[in-house]
Amino acid sequence: MNSIERLSEIARLVRHDILVVTSRAGSGHPTSSLSAVDLMVGLLFGGGFRYDVDRPEHPNNDRLVFSKGHASPLLYALWSAAGALRRDALFSYRSFGSPLEGHPTPRFPYVDAATGSLGQGLSVGLGLALNARFLDRLPYRTFVLLGDSEMAEGSQWEALQIAAHYELDNLIGILDVNRLGQRGETLYGHDLDAYERRVSAFGWETILIDGHSFTEITEACRRALEVLGRPAMIIAKTLKGKGVSFIEDRDGWHGKALGKEDLDRALKELGPVDTSVRGVPAPPDDLAPEAVAGGNPEEMSYSKDAPVATRTAFGNALARLYPRYPDIVCLDAEVSNSTKTAVFKERRPERFFEMYVAEQNMVGVALGLASRHKIPFVSTFAAFFTRAFDQIRMSRYSDARIAFVGSHAGVSIGPDGPSQMGLEDLAMFRTLPGAAVLYPADPVSTERLVEEAARWEGISYLRTTRGKTPVIYDPGEDFPVGGSKILRQSGNDAATVVAAGITLHEALAAADRLAEEGIAVRVIDLYSVKPVDRDTLRRAAEETRALVTVEDHYAEGGLGEAVAAAVPGARLHILAVRKTPRSGRPEELLDDQDISRGAIVETVKAIVARPGDDEESEESV
Repeated sequence: MNSIERLSEIARLVRHDILVVTSRAGSGHPTSSLSAVDLMVGLLFGGGFRYDVDRPEHPNNDRLVFSKGHASPLLYALWSAAGALRRDALFSYRSFGSPLEGHPTPRFPYVDAATGSLGQGLSVGLGLALNARFLDRLPYRTFVLLGDSEMAEGSQWEALQIAAHYELDNLIGILDVNRLGQRGETLYGHDLDAYERRVSAFGWETILIDGHSFTEITEACRRALEVLGRPAMIIAKTLKGKGVSFIEDRDGWHGKALGKEDLDRALKELGPVDTSVRGVPAPPDDLAPEAVAGGNPEEMSYSKDAPVATRTAFGNALARLYPRYPDIVCLDAEVSNSTKTAVFKERRPERFFEMYVAEQNMVGVALGLASRHKIPFVSTFAAFFTRAFDQIRMSRYSDARIAFVGSHAGVSIGPDGPSQMGLEDLAMFRTLPGAAVLYPADPVSTERLVEEAARWEGISYLRTTRGKTPVIYDPGEDFPVGGSKILRQSGNDAATVVAAGITLHEALAAADRLAEEGIAVRVIDLYSVKPVDRDTLRRAAEETRALVTVEDHYAEGGLGEAVAAAVPGARLHILAVRKTPRSGRPEELLDDQDISRGAIVETVKAIVARPGDDEESEESV
């Protein structure tokens, strides 16, 4: 263990480096970093933190999450003091190409997940702690540095209650109560009792300390690690800008690097630093994660005489495929009987985590699990992912491998009304770079696409349907990401109808009606909305008079716009949800939005009736 004197020397060096690197970069958050220096030096080098610095991927290393990610100068300076980073490398902070980004990302190997959008780190830490306790069954502990400003975020309290529910005594929060936010005092200022009352009410052990006393810090860490049956929160009173008198506890310095004169003045106050001093974390146990046996899945079996909802097929697939993908875990937001993850829960209860109606925390937890090499499948109604989009986009910046599954998509869910209808979800997930957006139409394609999602190296989104739909495909069909299926085709197709999910069945019925009237149409199942099958779409645009896209989704950002981007200049008619939905029978709602088989028939007839091929429609792109 490092002595108090040595901890003080390390803290002085860390403060020096924070000031220098932010001033050289001309930006950053030195004052927010300075307030937590003593807390983090006391944790990492005071004996409570176990870590093999030379092996950041060691499975038994304790985990450290900076939820207040703007304190990144502190994070990098700490690891430099631990010998993990050359001091001269610190000076690349915030420069293009450097892994030392303004807010941490896993490009820096000592970071588990991207942080910086406040209120998310505790959820990530919760996922790491769940993994240690229930999956890998390892004794590593997870520490999360929190800022007092972000405690106003509701996602923090979602995480607090779920951590207590799972009795995670391997999760320790460290709350840096420095009183000042970006523009003045935080919600409770330096009232530590206000935080203590609230956090303890959620079932956590609380420890109140002076965040600049190494004696109290190291003792608090020791006490927190001895708590059993519930998580612990160290609530520390600190001063923003600690160590530099003219910025200490003063408003107006948030996010401001010191200029040369102020830097010289601050470094003079700090006094001489020993740049050779190093902190040494305690060594971790040398244990391996609990092994999970794999195996071959059962074969799927669906009869073409019995319709099955794609949400049901998703639940079946998750349970069936688990032996082939033993890193799968499932998280659900108290709707498992509707999303059908209950099938997986019944078969693999040890790998199912109920997150209750707290979608933001659920996504953050999934990111924590993904950072420990699990494959989380995260499910709820498609509409409710919108409230967690910040967490979803942050998981992308972590290069996480997470499969999101949204059920109850579109107006076709029927009488529940618009609040339950996922109508923005395709657009939302299409915005994420590298994401796969998948929309199966029958149980066979659903099962195949669930497996594609399990294999996908990145974010994937699978959209499922509430109502039962006919079985179209044979079990041997493949559905690669980026592909499509042509289900109707002839040598004289007048138009091409492009659909997915529920509207594919409308398109097939429309094709049958049109055939009875002597009009042939091509029908494409665009099950991969992103990446999209450009080649097939371009051929269809060249070989038929127009493309007609049909989707149970708003026109903005959905399937139609995906096709428009793939085939610029094509004659394109987009049939999509354009009016505010209401309750009703599914067939009534599809008719009302002009995305039913009847609407498709009328659109194709209008195309055929046009006298010239060069006449563009209102929806032409």
